[in-house]
Amino acid sequence: MNRICIFGAGAIGGYLGARLSRTEAQVSLVARGPHLQAIRENGLTLIEGDQTDVCKVTATDNPADLGPQDFVIVTLKAHSLPAVVSSMQPLLGKDTAVVFAVNGVPWWYFYKLGGRFDDVRIDTVDPQGTIWDGIGPQRAIGCVVYPAAETTAPGIIQHRSGNRFSLGEPDGTRSERIATLAGLMQSAGFKAPIRPRIRDEIWIKLWGNASFNPISALTGATLEEIVGDAGTRRLVTQIMVELQAVGEALGSRFSVDIDKRIEAAKAVGAHKTSMLQDLESGRPMEIDALVAAVSELGRLVECPTPSLDIVLSLVRQRARLAGCN
Repeated sequence: MNRICIFGAGAIGGYLGARLSRTEAQVSLVARGPHLQAIRENGLTLIEGDQTDVCKVTATDNPADLGPQDFVIVTLKAHSLPAVVSSMQPLLGKDTAVVFAVNGVPWWYFYKLGGRFDDVRIDTVDPQGTIWDGIGPQRAIGCVVYPAAETTAPGIIQHRSGNRFSLGEPDGTRSERIATLAGLMQSAGFKAPIRPRIRDEIWIKLWGNASFNPISALTGATLEEIVGDAGTRRLVTQIMVELQAVGEALGSRFSVDIDKRIEAAKAVGAHKTSMLQDLESGRPMEIDALVAAVSELGRLVECPTPSLDIVLSLVRQRARLAGCN
């Protein structure tokens, strides 16, 4: 029986944990505060449309209670990762794989990429190499997250849309461990395709996150409002042009064009980005992983990112003034 720990059982982590608890895997959650207390007392509740399921699952705030796992799925925000490296150690056995279901440029990006940047570390997302040294890139499995979910109350997860988690080994192989993980996720009702070029998919999602998110935090606008305004649409387009140049300089391929990517965001409608939601709630924003890391990569490959850099400076100041940094 495979042992799976969801580290950070918020909205996406709770959604994963609840679904996976229905499979043959032994599932546990690392959570904290009122959310943890509610799960312990009442179970983890998952609401999907008209269906409500209550899942009994082991939950703790102390990973040492759980012991080594086959898979650890990390669903924290990127800026939280360095601080939890030490507490994750009891979960890591000799062959434990760690799946980073995290938005933005991943800290392991250059592991087994090949070429002149192989094994380069990204200071913006992994200061002092804390994650690289403490977890180890050989454990990493990439993951691009598409579902939308919300923690509506402690212990209660509302699934909004989507069920795809694209998976990929950093070296692009179809390893035994990733095949096992994909099979478990598929048995839980998820779409879990194994991508030989996971970085390409990371860039497609990053295209939107690095442009729409900071602009929304600066303006308070929804996706459809940003696209519907000629000025902000031009700015989104220019940032996407800069991002594509950086991604392609690193060997990635973009399977759609910029206009299609922008129209896809517009189709989501009156949606507030996660960065705007964090700002309004007084939480730290994912500026480094979604925006600053792209700027760092641009300098590495000598691709200027002037529009992105201006927006980065502005949103950093917005975060400081709002106390969300």
